Amino acid sequence: MSDRALSFGAVAEAYERFRPGYPAELVDRVLAYAGRPVRTALEIGAGTGKATRLFARRQIAVTATEPDEAMLAELRRHVPAEVRTVRAAFEELPLDDTYGLVYAAAALHWTRPAGRWARAAALLEPGGVFASFGGPVGLADPAVAEAVRAARAPFLDSDEIPSPDGTPPEHAMQWPGTELQRSEWFTDVRQSVVGRRLTMSAAHYVGHLSTVSAYLELPAGRQAEVFGRIRRVLPDTVEVAADITVHLARRVDAPLSEAER
Repeated sequence: MSDRALSFGAVAEAYERFRPGYPAELVDRVLAYAGRPVRTALEIGAGTGKATRLFARRQIAVTATEPDEAMLAELRRHVPAEVRTVRAAFEELPLDDTYGLVYAAAALHWTRPAGRWARAAALLEPGGVFASFGGPVGLADPAVAEAVRAARAPFLDSDEIPSPDGTPPEHAMQWPGTELQRSEWFTDVRQSVVGRRLTMSAAHYVGHLSTVSAYLELPAGRQAEVFGRIRRVLPDTVEVAADITVHLARRVDAPLSEAER
């Protein structure tokens, strides 16, 4: 878990306020893929619980894990009391329990590559489902997007997170589906997209940017300057493209050996 991954706690309230939530259709896709009742789930890097609350509403016993105490405190204010919360990074989780579903909402890229899939498989029941979903929130109007890029350029070349395994954006299968396809512990890898367009005020969009890790790494004075410049080139309201890419895979039925765990 990198220091950048632990940078969100300082803006936990803003993260809850400005980050968009997830549509019910997303949960429908995961549960339809499972093809059987999902009674237990483990969430990796739950943040403020935007995905947690959706799965918990489906009578799934969710264990939400999050390494940042401030984010976890914000989560506890918004999720049902029956959600179990654990302060831990994915790599720190004990492998004592298994779940019908292990999922990550815009968080998997913060986990360490070494041993990622063996650990995920060890946390799943045989035949259990792994799900990862998320995607960038970008300006839909190319002219507005270019104006923001130019305003941001003196501070950041890009505010996006590159593909963790270097998969080009034009490839049909994107990360983490690419890694799941190569993994010996998972099968039936599927990728789909939940299309989404949102309209928000310029102030709300800048608030969203204030929760993006690339900006959080800037000194406070530089953050204020770049946000001011961006705000000045935005219209009063903006449309954003916030499509959600969903990756699903199923753990192989064969039980894992102690070495694999």
